[in-house]
Amino acid sequence: MKAHRGFTLIELMIVVAVVAILAAVAYPSYQDYLKRGRRASAQTFIMEVANKESQYLLDARNYAVSNNATAITTLGLTVPNDVSPYYDLKVGSTGPDPAVATSPPSYIITATPKGTQTTDPYGVMSLNHEGAKTRKNGAEPGW
Repeated sequence: MKAHRGFTLIELMIVVAVVAILAAVAYPSYQDYLKRGRRASAQTFIMEVANKESQYLLDARNYAVSNNATAITTLGLTVPNDVSPYYDLKVGSTGPDPAVATSPPSYIITATPKGTQTTDPYGVMSLNHEGAKTRKNGAEPGW
């Protein structure tokens, strides 16, 4: 008599169940990993903007502020492709009107999450001219 080779339906269903459990555990971790990576990219770009603001201050005796993307363009920067789909970046002054330069000069760079990044627990991140970093709309210090 010839022996039959192969897997039974029960064995295949057990394998599928184990794979589904592993995927259910791994997928949220993967999404968190992506959010942390996007956040790190935004933080790096914020620091780059801050460095350019320091250079701009030496030349123009004021910071480039406009509360929209034109300040970033004025600094000779473009928002990287790994940041722009997930964060809106703005550079404004700390005065009553963010689009108007203040005396003494000041600025605040904000990165507002958008799209899939809105569930990031850090929320809106900011950096001001004194080097103070905040998150969660300024409610918590540091990044």
